[in-house]
Amino acid sequence: MTPPRLETLSAIAQRHGDTFYLLDTRQFRKNYRDLLDAFRSIWPDTYIAYSYKTNYTPRLCKIIDEMGGAAEVVSAMELEIARRLGIPYSRIHYNGPCKDSEAMKAVIMGGGMVNLDDYAELPVVGQLASQYPDRMLNIGIRCNFPVGDGVTSRFGFDVLKPEFHDMLRELATMQNVRVGGLQCHFASRALPTWEDRARGMVGLVNDHADTVEPDHIDLGGGLYGNMPQSLKEQFDAYIPTFGEYARQAATIVAQAFSQQERRPALFIEPGSALAGDVMTFVAKVVSIKNIRGKDIATLTGSMYNINPTLNKKNPPIAVIHTGDGEPQHFADLDFAGYTCIESDYLYRHYNGPLAKGDFVAFGNAGSYSVVLKPPFILPNVPILETDGDDIIVVKRQETFDDLFATYNFNW
Repeated sequence: MTPPRLETLSAIAQRHGDTFYLLDTRQFRKNYRDLLDAFRSIWPDTYIAYSYKTNYTPRLCKIIDEMGGAAEVVSAMELEIARRLGIPYSRIHYNGPCKDSEAMKAVIMGGGMVNLDDYAELPVVGQLASQYPDRMLNIGIRCNFPVGDGVTSRFGFDVLKPEFHDMLRELATMQNVRVGGLQCHFASRALPTWEDRARGMVGLVNDHADTVEPDHIDLGGGLYGNMPQSLKEQFDAYIPTFGEYARQAATIVAQAFSQQERRPALFIEPGSALAGDVMTFVAKVVSIKNIRGKDIATLTGSMYNINPTLNKKNPPIAVIHTGDGEPQHFADLDFAGYTCIESDYLYRHYNGPLAKGDFVAFGNAGSYSVVLKPPFILPNVPILETDGDDIIVVKRQETFDDLFATYNFNW
């Protein structure tokens, strides 16, 4: 993690307050290129559909579109983000276990890909097929099978049940409906599961060749992204590189289809792998106290700004001294947040110099941070991008009115 310059932080603080996110779009573009290149070196017909739920900051979503990627959305809200950015339906993949029926219809009719998650979604397809008999409707199926992660995933159709084959045959009887894609999604980021999911999807294509001839197979998301060694060491699992993921999964696809006349494209749906290290959260030290021998620094930010999933990992940090106070050296100091939650700690066991008024920058804050941050106690902070001396407002500071516009105060 490269520490932000004091001059930059001071200039931002003067205009936007002491607490904010810094967005690094160059790193985001690099992550996209590196991941795609790793897979395309083995299976050239590979594409990325970016997981909006991981970080749906419109600036990032638009970059994905500019670089040729697709949008992977799981709600009508996320679909609206893509549409407002001008992304055509043909570049949208609609997943998720609880879809909006009108959004489903819009994506299907617009030429996008809706991956059906449950039998309850089939009537929507049947209704469209009857209503538009002259239109060929292209849909996808989300598939669920064991991948050796010890988890019974709740997403998609259980392909081991006879009903799955029956469902595919039923769809095949609809003259204007074709299954153009098979998709899966598993939460595990462990490297071996990527071989399992690739083998599982290849097996489905081969086993159901009489009813399904997909244009693409989609292996979903669940990849680790770039992180410093200090963060890697806090995981119980091995952190693979993009190249290792590609060799584990794309190789299986290449072995299965490279000699065939009809070769399906390969999609992956990364989120954290692209966005994890592209945001830095910056907060200021409000106070430093010692309580029964424990040093605690209180910041203007919260763990909910960087870690709404509440894991106990310490992110990479940098302390930027402002000169407002004389730094003291601390051993085993904890950084606490502004909230009234006892467990609100952004970082534990800091060793080094610190003074009241210093900035503290927390790296790897781009994954599930701004999208999961609750409107708790204070509105959320701005997202800013620096370009030389220019400061670009990607998201402004939220206000009271932003949070309470939907409440009724007139009682």
